[in-house]
Amino acid sequence: MRILIVDDNPTNVIIIREILKKEQYRDIETASSALEMLEYIGIGDHTSEIRPRRVDIDLILLDMMMPEMDGIEACRIVQQYEHLKDIPIIMVTAVGDSKKLAEALDAGAVDYVTKPINKVELMARIRLALRLKHEKDWHKEREQRIQDELTLAAMVQTAVLSSPIEEELFEIHALYQPSAELAGDLYAWYPLGDGRYGIILLDMMGHGISSSLFCMFIASVLKDTVTTYVEPEKVIQELNRRFNQLHLEDQLIQYYFTAIYLVVDTRMKRVDYVNAGHPPALFFQEDGTVTTLEQGCCPVGLFNRIEEMEPRSFYYEGNAHIAMYTDGILELVTGDHEDKLDYLKQHLAGSHAWRENEMKDRFFISNPTEEREDDKCLVWITLKGSGGNE
Repeated sequence: MRILIVDDNPTNVIIIREILKKEQYRDIETASSALEMLEYIGIGDHTSEIRPRRVDIDLILLDMMMPEMDGIEACRIVQQYEHLKDIPIIMVTAVGDSKKLAEALDAGAVDYVTKPINKVELMARIRLALRLKHEKDWHKEREQRIQDELTLAAMVQTAVLSSPIEEELFEIHALYQPSAELAGDLYAWYPLGDGRYGIILLDMMGHGISSSLFCMFIASVLKDTVTTYVEPEKVIQELNRRFNQLHLEDQLIQYYFTAIYLVVDTRMKRVDYVNAGHPPALFFQEDGTVTTLEQGCCPVGLFNRIEEMEPRSFYYEGNAHIAMYTDGILELVTGDHEDKLDYLKQHLAGSHAWRENEMKDRFFISNPTEEREDDKCLVWITLKGSGGNE
């Protein structure tokens, strides 16, 4: 436990040091001015940018009235640095002016004692300040552990996302930006043999820890479900059954997810799909026609069984592409649903080849500190009718 005494009067320093020693506080440092104190804690030139470093001080006893710089100004400077502001500062003052004391507390001091020093009062205030610092340090360490675990969980979550595929007749790419460390969007695709691929994009209700955990559960059963059942209707029904096995009926919040699942047959040039309450994917054909892959049933997880489902199919000729996206993309556009769709149709049209930089610039935030309301995901499927890119 290290305490720093800051006072320009050597007598005051001796008195406080002896009081502390008798109370078994022996790790004591001293400074004869506010400037010396700032130098000691690593911000001597407080006008320049300081690289944070560990400061091994648990409490500062700071004289209020000193030459060159008073304790109040020094306290304000300390509070400007995130790595220092949690060090408790107790003002030591002979001033009885309540306005000055209030100014010291506003500047960041946690408490004050008046001269002449009363031993009982001084030790009571020191013990209180150290106890509060200990509790604050415990919470900070706990929050850091939680943050480290969330970061690790986000890395695991990202690792389960499928990698791009570039084949002669088929390509698939994706861009993904969570609203926070953990997200509720998930995409995946699996080769099914004979030139077929199963592709799914889903959006779990909400975002954060609970949604990400549900996403990880779905990710754990996806490959087995898709490769076993293959057909869109059967895959969505099986995911609904698996999700309901979690027994969430007693929860106050109704958890569910929207999803769109496609089976692309590159040999037959056919796409089969089911849209379970998800924003409509957009199919851009070679002649410029745009088709919306509309909703065919309710979201997954609302009922024990999805009773009404409309699997749909279409064929393509030549080169084409399909754009699948989550709500976070739609929310970037103002207006009603039709306005949003018209905007996407306009800006996702054009070359069928994957245009990553263009999509990043248009739909994904480049500033990581900007607050985002929802996770954003865009999946781009290039269909090559004759092995070309356009």
